Amino acid sequence: MNFNDLNLSTPLLNALEELEYTTPTPIQEKSFSMIMSGRDVVGVAQTGTGKTFAYLLPLLRVHKYSEKKHPNILIIVPTRELVLQILDEIEKLTKYINIRYTGVYGGTNIKTQKQTVYNGLDILVATPGRLYDLTLSGVLRVKSVKKLVIDEVDEMLNLGFRTQITNFLELLSERRQNLMFSATLTKDVENIISEYFYNPEKIEIAKHGTPLEQIKQIVYHVPNFYTKVNLLKLLLSEDETMQKVLIFASTKKLADRLFEYISENSDNSEEENNISEIGVIHSNKSQNFRIRTIKNFQEGKTRILIATDIIARGLDIKNVSHVINFDTPKLPGDYIHRIGRTGRADENGKAITFVNGAEEEYQIAIEKLMKKNIEVQALPDNLEISELYTDEERPVLYDKNYLNVGNINNSKGAFHQKKEKNIRYNSGSPSKKKKKYKKSGKRIK
Repeated sequence: MNFNDLNLSTPLLNALEELEYTTPTPIQEKSFSMIMSGRDVVGVAQTGTGKTFAYLLPLLRVHKYSEKKHPNILIIVPTRELVLQILDEIEKLTKYINIRYTGVYGGTNIKTQKQTVYNGLDILVATPGRLYDLTLSGVLRVKSVKKLVIDEVDEMLNLGFRTQITNFLELLSERRQNLMFSATLTKDVENIISEYFYNPEKIEIAKHGTPLEQIKQIVYHVPNFYTKVNLLKLLLSEDETMQKVLIFASTKKLADRLFEYISENSDNSEEENNISEIGVIHSNKSQNFRIRTIKNFQEGKTRILIATDIIARGLDIKNVSHVINFDTPKLPGDYIHRIGRTGRADENGKAITFVNGAEEEYQIAIEKLMKKNIEVQALPDNLEISELYTDEERPVLYDKNYLNVGNINNSKGAFHQKKEKNIRYNSGSPSKKKKKYKKSGKRIK
């Protein structure tokens, strides 16, 4: 099948032709007619399989010109980066369509966004927090929403937006179509589906938690943090296939530390156009910095990008040769999303994960979700094994004398016999109760 076989309008077909897209992916093909029918749909497919176009194409196909001020289509996503990417995809597809759209997210002037929304929209792409703020302000009337798309809802729940999402869903009109797309579905997500979706059609291209086949996965069992740093430096310097590398770190602090460690021995001096070999991105960085950093990485101007899970969801960054998990994700679903940044659009990719002793249980959970084992790679012979441990890795000793406890079987416990003069004996006679005196109600003058 190609896009000409779908019931697409001429303007959409012309836009796809200019993008040189001819064949729909399986999730796009199976979702199209179902979404066109107006039913609620839950789509599950691996990252990199075109889920964004899977819901945009049918929504744009059924959209009719309107001069109403409030949006008919609402798309909710977890991060501002994903808002910007979806706006870019809408721009590509609506080149020959007269349609009004914008995106709203935190970290920018809300007054400007209020004015844009007030001027009138057909499509609104939003993060949960800013969407809720605009709704409470009264500038956004959500009763007009007839098509609701929730993209990566599990990540929104992880980010603490549960209250905003559930409260917002209560405000929407009951007569609406609900669409949800993700690579993974958690128990909390399924609870939202059962409560707010009406008899949804589930389209599952691959089983929940199945990674793309073209991603080669390996793990290194590494004893500690500093050995992980040494291994990372070694791979980046010696593996010539690492042309575009995305390194994931669990926290903002760790991302900054890795940036400092890797930058020590690399040519990371900024040029006139503010481009360097290594970049770092997380939520503490300014919006302009984040946009510029991702753009440089997408265009290949930055070879190595260190990031938190802020860009693990939905972002389509082409030609990522390697994804490196410096630490093993605690949640198996996060692992699936992370490695999904490589091997996109039928390209081959490689995912490398560093696992220490405490993280081995996370590896087991990931393998259980995928129903396959990850290949364990031997550490390189020339790797320097560090014997230093960070404060977080050292065992916590609650008793400094814990090694001198002696034989516990001969221990008398913590009981100490009282002295004779301090021992009280029960005579067996009833105890005398003290007489209670009632306070006088007379007032002293």
